[in-house]
Amino acid sequence: MNKKKLVMYSKDQCHLCKKAKEAVQPLLEEFDLIFEEIDIYQDDELIERYSLMIPVVEYEGEMLLYGQVTKDSLRKRLLKQMPID
Repeated sequence: MNKKKLVMYSKDQCHLCKKAKEAVQPLLEEFDLIFEEIDIYQDDELIERYSLMIPVVEYEGEMLLYGQVTKDSLRKRLLKQMPID
């Protein structure tokens, strides 16, 4: 079974991004996810799309949360996307 991917768009020196990454980490194992962090400043299109929203967390290409990302809010959104039997 292929692992699903959780992507976080962020930038350096972003305190909300740091907090979001800390919230994401314990959920990776719980939901058996691959994590990828993408610096929006590596791509002009990403800067245009996300500069006022970061951090942005996506699951399988769908935006789950942005801005204030907490472990509890992210867990709730993940459970809606992938119910656990």
